[in-house]
Amino acid sequence: MGQGRTWRYRVEIEKGLELSAADVAEEVEGILSDPRGWTTDGKSAFQRVSGGTTDFVVKVATPGTVDDICGELGLNTGGEYNCQAGKNVMVNLKRWDLATPVYADDVKAYRALIINHEVGHFLGHGHAGCPGEGEPAPAMMQQIKGMDGCVPNVWPYDEQGRFLTGPAVP
Repeated sequence: MGQGRTWRYRVEIEKGLELSAADVAEEVEGILSDPRGWTTDGKSAFQRVSGGTTDFVVKVATPGTVDDICGELGLNTGGEYNCQAGKNVMVNLKRWDLATPVYADDVKAYRALIINHEVGHFLGHGHAGCPGEGEPAPAMMQQIKGMDGCVPNVWPYDEQGRFLTGPAVP
């Protein structure tokens, strides 16, 4: 899916979680192949694999496991957040299941934001702030920490193929 560099990835579920690995993998693949996603830049393509060499791994794990893996790189996820740590796109089970208050009525949309945001970090994108009142929130905005006047949005690009971003945020 997509043109340009093909990034090989696999999806893993922490042992003991009551999630279907096949269902999660299918959902992640759908997000990464969406025309509003990272493939729109013409530089990235994604291929889900079940084994062999991968460029990154999407891991759905308990908050404690996410804290441990992200903490190895000095990232403080506090039992609440997701992160990208090297080749690991860490998805906090709590967020996967419950989303956030802004997305409580659309958990699937929030899942797309998790994947787009953390894979965006893997691709080298930093955080972005709200570009203006009533504007779509960039996928690289830390929306879990507040919307700052933006409206919810989970995709890096809009339906016309325009990159949705805002001012850089450290």
